[in-house]
Amino acid sequence: MPLSIRDTLQLNSGRHIPLLGFGTWKLKDGAQVKEAVATALKVGYRHIDTASIYDNERGVGQAIRDSGLPRSEVFVTTKIWTDDIRKGRSGVIEACHDSLERLGLSQVDLLLLHWPIVGKDREAWKALEQLYHEGKARSIGVSNYLPHHLDALIQPGVSVLPMVNQIEFHPYLLQPALAAACRKRGIARQAWSPLMQGHINEVPEIVEIAKQHGKTPAQIVLHWDLQHQVVTIPRSSTPKHIAENAALFDFELSPADIAVLDQLDRRQRFGPDPDHFDF
Repeated sequence: MPLSIRDTLQLNSGRHIPLLGFGTWKLKDGAQVKEAVATALKVGYRHIDTASIYDNERGVGQAIRDSGLPRSEVFVTTKIWTDDIRKGRSGVIEACHDSLERLGLSQVDLLLLHWPIVGKDREAWKALEQLYHEGKARSIGVSNYLPHHLDALIQPGVSVLPMVNQIEFHPYLLQPALAAACRKRGIARQAWSPLMQGHINEVPEIVEIAKQHGKTPAQIVLHWDLQHQVVTIPRSSTPKHIAENAALFDFELSPADIAVLDQLDRRQRFGPDPDHFDF
């Protein structure tokens, strides 16, 4: 079990990623995202996740600067959107430079291909390798890649393995085959939508375990992620929930609790299917 909010996971590159991060999906640029990120940093988060398609990178970057924290203490992730992946190598490189400009940073800590675009992935990955070697991204990875997407991407000629695969992961969607494919290559898993877009509050087993520990259902599920060594990035715009989602380090789930949560898997997605999406 992680001992503190500052605990990290070592990536296959040797670098470390904070196990708990703060997601910014659906947070509007300007006051909303700046206030949310400011609150997150104040209560101890040191990992902020954004993406070009979120259209809030400027606010995220401003909040980080306004925090007064040294740049080295804040792990920043952003992602390359599908339109830019489809443009090929030059599109990916340009998109990275645009993200850095909006964030006001010279480099990000993690740069991801947001979704698998069959036929364009390998060219896009070559662009990420270039950005990695140039120091624009300290780590690189993918998002929403299933085992066959990883197989297609990681072919002879790939000089840098993905370090992270950010995926939909929660008690209703464990994806054990994907977990095995990532372990085989030393790729860390990162959970988006870890709280099932709020549906965890409707799951009796989660609610019961929360009552037993005197915690919220969200705290139970986020702690379950961490005990599985899955990096997790909950998102909230409410200061109370931002703080609650970081208060995960004064209890531990028992093996029996973990087993109950592990058995909830329904192969149910709340987000798009990586094999069938139209953007």
